[in-house]
Amino acid sequence: MGRSLCFPLVPDSTALLAAAQAAPGFMPSHEGLALYRAALAAPPVGPLLEVGSWMGKSALYLAAAASEVRTRVVTVDHHRGSEEHQPGWEYHDPTLIDPATGLVDTLPAFRRTIAQAGAEDLVVAVIARGETLAQLWNTPLAFLFIDGSHTDDSAQRDLRAWAPHLAPGGTLAIHDVFPDPADGGQAPYRMYRTALDSGDYEELDGTDSLRLLRRRD
Repeated sequence: MGRSLCFPLVPDSTALLAAAQAAPGFMPSHEGLALYRAALAAPPVGPLLEVGSWMGKSALYLAAAASEVRTRVVTVDHHRGSEEHQPGWEYHDPTLIDPATGLVDTLPAFRRTIAQAGAEDLVVAVIARGETLAQLWNTPLAFLFIDGSHTDDSAQRDLRAWAPHLAPGGTLAIHDVFPDPADGGQAPYRMYRTALDSGDYEELDGTDSLRLLRRRD
């Protein structure tokens, strides 16, 4: 799947980047801009896909790149939050609890972020677990951004599920990669090492906890 020739009128990348920087989320601006630049440089062989969306901040950085290269961003997230977002955990936000179910629900906030930025025609949101969608997916990806649950089991599942869909020459981006345990959790780092040690990728220049790998041709 190449870039689409039929493309809607959407906000320009400058407006989308400004919206991304103002949106709620955990990605620092300099890493978000690095994510945007990496997506912009990805080969024109298919869409951009994000595993783990939270409230849509990183999706807008990707949307800014998509608007320039005339493709779309697919996000996949169950929107129930990761382990650290559940009641009693460090990053729990009680305002995100759906009173009807008693469960975390970030989908309304995500939709609001995307709608307020005018990016609904750029961002295709799939509400599912990443590995569930991966089983149904058959389109080569130009860019794969993994920023889902930060446990070893889920991080490795995300990599196993989605890496086969990345086109040769495509870019794999992984967030929250901290080699030093004192700086943060180790699951994304171990996922990054799994990918790099496989020999299927070469490393590109990253920015702080955002690491970039290029799938070998």
